[in-house]
Amino acid sequence: MGKTTKIGIIICDRYRRCAGGKCLRAMREKAGAFSIYPDTELELVGYTTCDGCPGGNVEYAGEEMVKNGAEIIHLATGLVVGYPPCPYIGDFVKFLEHRFPVKVRVGTHPIPPSYLETHTALGTFQDPEMKRWLEPILADESTREKYS
Repeated sequence: MGKTTKIGIIICDRYRRCAGGKCLRAMREKAGAFSIYPDTELELVGYTTCDGCPGGNVEYAGEEMVKNGAEIIHLATGLVVGYPPCPYIGDFVKFLEHRFPVKVRVGTHPIPPSYLETHTALGTFQDPEMKRWLEPILADESTREKYS
């Protein structure tokens, strides 16, 4: 692997005590939303929370991550699969990409099966924008099972 891509991860503040195990494992295994980097070494340059609704830390975190070399910021899977899903995901993407020279991807690790089952039963993921964000983190059933 020749190229290194520098990554920042912003998680939902509801999970502020999360040690990042699933996100970091997915990054290492190139699973979920990290599957788009098959031949690239990934380097984590920032990991923090949004600071709670409505995302007061997103501006500062994005700036700090870019200063540390982030080329892409991933909004963690927890923003999508928490209940209810974060209503500010689209705003975070627009703001970060407008304000900083960075791409934003929604998702990190594959969706654990229990979250997918619950949200499917509740109809949460019927929104077209939600469906777009789900695509990179759905993965196949056996991969999702590894992230239970």
